[in-house]
Amino acid sequence: MPTTWVDALLHKAREKGASPYPHQAAFFLNNPVRRALSKPGRIVDGIGLTGTERVLEVGPGPGFYSVEIARRLTYGRLDLFDLQPEMLQKARRQLEQAGFHDVGFTAGQAAEGFPFPDNTFDAAFLAAVIGEVPDQRACVRSLGRILKPGGQLVFAEAFPDPDRISVAQLRDLAEPENFEFVDATGNRWRDFVRFRKAASN
Repeated sequence: MPTTWVDALLHKAREKGASPYPHQAAFFLNNPVRRALSKPGRIVDGIGLTGTERVLEVGPGPGFYSVEIARRLTYGRLDLFDLQPEMLQKARRQLEQAGFHDVGFTAGQAAEGFPFPDNTFDAAFLAAVIGEVPDQRACVRSLGRILKPGGQLVFAEAFPDPDRISVAQLRDLAEPENFEFVDATGNRWRDFVRFRKAASN
């Protein structure tokens, strides 16, 4: 069991297949330098939230994007879902320090389905997480169940994430599960990819 951030990163590097980013090394995901370089607010603006949506962020880690999403939900609600309860605790602290208390926190494995009713969410946001899910197709299928017809499924992928998924791979995952490709923006360093749940099966 990794005990320090060095141990955790080495463990992640040695593991074969999908595995989560270790919570012990969360500082590397959420620090002032990364925030200045990555501009999470600009990424979140790409979702196009109006402020009334219910949004699910899958794999929020320590809350790098979560506060920015919450800021845009004037009358909506944010729910976070993560495999690691420790990451959810870190995200909770970030959100509460920013003044956001009406947020849902659920721990679980995304490949095993999401414990929410059908047609609950207007948008789902996954930043550098789908590559860590052991059964990606099952995850996307479950997102299709809990998103409302017309709801958005949004992926942000970036270098140097070793689990980065390409736009073509994301389309291969989402389109067979009743998602329509909307657009993809970015460059060799990052991709921002949007899908919309079709109105009917």
